[in-house]
Amino acid sequence: MGHALCVCSRGTVTIDNKRYLFIQKLGEGGFSYVDLVEGLHDGRFYALKRILCHEQQDQEEAQREADMHRLFRHPNILHLVAYCLRERGTKHEAWLLLPFFKRGTLWNEIERLKDKGNFLTEDQILQLLLGICRGLEAIHAQGYAHRDLKPTNILLGDEGQPVLMDLGSMNQACIHVEGSRQALALQDWAAQRCTISYRAPELFSVQSHCVIDERTDVWSLGCVLYAMMFGEGPYDMVFQKGDSVALAVQNQLSIPQSPRHSSAMRQLLASMMTVDPQQRPHIPLLLSQLEALQPPAPGQHTTQI
Repeated sequence: MGHALCVCSRGTVTIDNKRYLFIQKLGEGGFSYVDLVEGLHDGRFYALKRILCHEQQDQEEAQREADMHRLFRHPNILHLVAYCLRERGTKHEAWLLLPFFKRGTLWNEIERLKDKGNFLTEDQILQLLLGICRGLEAIHAQGYAHRDLKPTNILLGDEGQPVLMDLGSMNQACIHVEGSRQALALQDWAAQRCTISYRAPELFSVQSHCVIDERTDVWSLGCVLYAMMFGEGPYDMVFQKGDSVALAVQNQLSIPQSPRHSSAMRQLLASMMTVDPQQRPHIPLLLSQLEALQPPAPGQHTTQI
């Protein structure tokens, strides 16, 4: 089910016959931890994600997350370096070895700028949005949806390129809901796996007979775009105040006026934040619109007639 793993000495582990030195903890979630490690064979830094598996289902979900990573070789999707399963008494830990991004996440960048009273420029936003869309396009083309897109799940590479991570909530893009039991099960799953302030309206109250498709990601992308434009997600404050996000997302979003943003960008955001999923655009349409909005490359001149 995985590769051989052993703890060789204090502070080092071996994965796939390569030794890694523990440097420091990077973070932790409910049942997972992320450590910074250094490959002793190449001197590179990696992020080692350790998932605590209490039951067989936990192991299967961790294996599935690893499988999702292996589906893609794309510059805007985080690739998996190695995966293994380790016994810890009666329990197991799933270990995912991933590249380390020293710039952190898109949210780190938004917060860093906000602390200085600044925001991403429209050109920066367009460039980031293009990379995020290309990553989503690759995921959707394989018949999956990310389902938990948010600024903390988007890493930034050395050149500022966005890289989608945390593929643990990915599932099939098109879900045909046939009956109230299936609708409730999907609603409960979304409540656990899709971050509330970035969750699409159709996942809060799943209809008994409907189709949920990959455009849940387009809604989340709209929330990410809003965060890049205004320094916080459109429903972050609703959630923090304890008000109902489920109720708030049923109304068309009011976009604040700002001289920083063109009408084209505001229209792009409004289209993503369409409450009716059937009226929301698919990623290929958004990509074509984004490519038309990209600023000319340095040294490239546009001639006006």
